[in-house]
Amino acid sequence: MTVSALTRPGERDRLIVKIGQFDWTFGLVLALIAGAGALMMFSIAGSSWEPWAAKHLIRFGLCFLLMVGLAMVDLQVWSVLAYPIYGFGLLLLVAVEVIGDTRMGAQRWLDLGVISFQPSEVMKIGIVLALARFYHGLSAQSAKMSWWLLVPAAMIGVPVLLVAKQPDLGTAMLIALTGGTIMVLAGLSWRIIGAGVVAAVLAVPALITFGMHDYQRKRILTFLNPESDPSGSGYHILQSKIALGSGGLLGKGYGLGSQSQLNFLPEKHTDFIFATLAEEFGFVGCISVLLLYAAVIYMALRTAYIAHSHFGRLSAAGVTATFAFYVLINGAMVMGLAPVVGVPMPLLSYGGTVMLTVMIGFGLVQSVRVHRYTEVTSGKGSLL
Repeated sequence: MTVSALTRPGERDRLIVKIGQFDWTFGLVLALIAGAGALMMFSIAGSSWEPWAAKHLIRFGLCFLLMVGLAMVDLQVWSVLAYPIYGFGLLLLVAVEVIGDTRMGAQRWLDLGVISFQPSEVMKIGIVLALARFYHGLSAQSAKMSWWLLVPAAMIGVPVLLVAKQPDLGTAMLIALTGGTIMVLAGLSWRIIGAGVVAAVLAVPALITFGMHDYQRKRILTFLNPESDPSGSGYHILQSKIALGSGGLLGKGYGLGSQSQLNFLPEKHTDFIFATLAEEFGFVGCISVLLLYAAVIYMALRTAYIAHSHFGRLSAAGVTATFAFYVLINGAMVMGLAPVVGVPMPLLSYGGTVMLTVMIGFGLVQSVRVHRYTEVTSGKGSLL
């Protein structure tokens, strides 16, 4: 008996229609970004597929298939799973505090023997789903200004504090920025937004003085004056700036970047791969890749715009916001416009965990596109 004989014709037809609704142009642009990353990894490894380029492409291929599979999942299923995924993410973050694996002075990982992963990555998806589910059942007036706003504020604040304590300032920033963006898109009052911005600015000195580890404070000071310690804490930023500047308009040529090829540039395949790209392909190469990122963000936001359900709109917009903040923070970090916080350039940088999180998020975005006419039901602003 064949597989097709076990599937009812109606189900096969629906699956074919869903696959046809998938945005394959979107998938192609993601593949181009991942391909550019593999191209750079091949170069900085001395024209070798090992140890990064081959694994990067294999991971992307598997994650791409996962994205397509998740796009077939009905939006109602995502809605039902929203709070459980968020709750599971919180439990994992608490588990990190108790039994987490410490590496390079940070307790961020859970080691299960077979695999080791960062639970904070689960929360990047969990916070988007949970807030989208919450606001889907909330009236416009309550979303604008009411005591209900304490609930999403707590939903964002708890994981941010747990992740910041690990410490992982970059991921904590991503979760906070994504959560705040969803609250704004859901209709938060501009008076509250303005008050929040003022409060955040006033809290910065206290946060730097009392809420950061010594090495984090040093990163802030280094960002302000990297030349004060050129061979120590300022080394990353200075080498990145040298790579960016030496690339010029068209770059030094593929495989000819001195900063990356001679190992002056640290983390050249992960956090600072964009500087590697700039050195070898110059301003033109950087703009080309940034245009690909802009295309991804545009297509994902367009998906959010055409969704009929509030849950779908906020889910797609939340995932897109996370992706955009990845690009903005890493780009600013590489150019010396922001402190080094360990945020990679999505899909371009080497790293399986971040790639998996990004592609799961885009699976959700494509699910919103495929099921854009689906009406999602949920309780009235309830966590139950």
